[in-house]
Amino acid sequence: MHVNVAVIGAGTAGMGAFLAARKHTDSVLLIEGGAFGTTCARVGCMPSKLLIAAAEAAHQARHAEPFGVRVKQVTIDGAAVMARVQRERDRFVGLVLESVDSLAPGDRLAAQVHFQDASTLVTEQGQLIYAKRIVIATGSIPILPPVLKELSSARLLTNENIFELATLPTSLAVFGPGVLGMELAQAMSRLGVKVKVFGVGGGIAGIQDSQIRDYANTVFNEELYLDASAEVKSARETATGVDVNYRHRDGAWQTEPFEYVLAATGRAPDVTKLALQNTGLQLNERGVPLFDRYTLQCGNSAIFIAGDASNDHPLLHEAADQGRIAGENAGRFPDIRPGLRRTPLAVVFTDPQIASVGINLKLLNQNFKDRFATGVVSFEDQGRSRVMLRNKGILKVHAEHGSGLFLGAEMFGPAAEHIGHLMAWAAQKCMTVSEMLEMPFYHPVIEEGLRTALRDLNHQLHLGPELIERCMDCGPGA
Repeated sequence: MHVNVAVIGAGTAGMGAFLAARKHTDSVLLIEGGAFGTTCARVGCMPSKLLIAAAEAAHQARHAEPFGVRVKQVTIDGAAVMARVQRERDRFVGLVLESVDSLAPGDRLAAQVHFQDASTLVTEQGQLIYAKRIVIATGSIPILPPVLKELSSARLLTNENIFELATLPTSLAVFGPGVLGMELAQAMSRLGVKVKVFGVGGGIAGIQDSQIRDYANTVFNEELYLDASAEVKSARETATGVDVNYRHRDGAWQTEPFEYVLAATGRAPDVTKLALQNTGLQLNERGVPLFDRYTLQCGNSAIFIAGDASNDHPLLHEAADQGRIAGENAGRFPDIRPGLRRTPLAVVFTDPQIASVGINLKLLNQNFKDRFATGVVSFEDQGRSRVMLRNKGILKVHAEHGSGLFLGAEMFGPAAEHIGHLMAWAAQKCMTVSEMLEMPFYHPVIEEGLRTALRDLNHQLHLGPELIERCMDCGPGA
């Protein structure tokens, strides 16, 4: 086969690249070696949020007493929970498949391919595909820690198979308190599953600020066992599950049985089978080609990379942007143009939620050392949060000294998914803290907590007055 552009992978990035390239040439081939349907729809964002929604319903019913609402008994039907997850998941996947099916048969190919050279792909059957430009959008695969590598698929779960369970497990050991691990651990716990979470290195869901991370650790441990710096000696499969030998937080070694183990220790770019060494591209330590993150071009070649395969902000909206940029540049090659990379925004759908926006704390300390200020607000006494009994959390906002330019933020608290969007929009529009404070804030809303943090930040920048305790021009509890 001879084509102008070949796109390897039909996920979010791959589909975006295919459609973008088609604006410039009709000769585009979409190649997929696995299941069509995108990671997000099949095994990522959507099924996990369906499980979280069920967990939230159960949690709210159990904790209605403080409002004067008495629920006598909450019963979880595990089979019904998983049936809805799978039914709605299949609906989302079906919508994606409709898009794939709408493509002409000659524009798509179901095959595993690898590079013979920088412009030739080979299928497992030996078919050759000569492509003038190629987009790599092969996604990512789960990483297994060494302690779990001897477990069989019967007891070892990842995001690739956990949503296929016929019912909820009775117990679950979660390895990895990252984004996926914490979302699924808390959801399972709230649905009545005995859950323990084991981590290495102290990290929790990507939180960089140590004060916020310590606060989150305390809050999560109020409802499930979380040891972000755990010592695990072994995980041994038995006839009924997996025995995990670990040092308890109290210092004692113990062995505890679990029905399943969930590996949530991260994902790696799925590029090992592509034989990228045949392309002549310079590869990093993970075997991923070095690329320009604004054009997605690999070196000076006619090869581009997008989505989770690049390991650059592996989030759906980022994959969509990258796919579009890579596809457009592959389509109009050699006319390479930088594309719009939006302000970084990440949300973790735990309760409380976690959000990070803009320049993260590590980069702030590297590139803005002694040149930025921080404003803080606690949600424990924030009016609307107390009304809803969701008053746990901290928000920290950062801005540049002198200019007052808003740089970024990190949050663990209520409505972080919404407050995160407001802050990301402000960062992308290059607003100053003073300009953000000129925006309307209704009363009473959780977003008033953002205003309090911004007022504190403005004072730290020496651009505004010191915060007034119980400021009544904002309304009580703002």
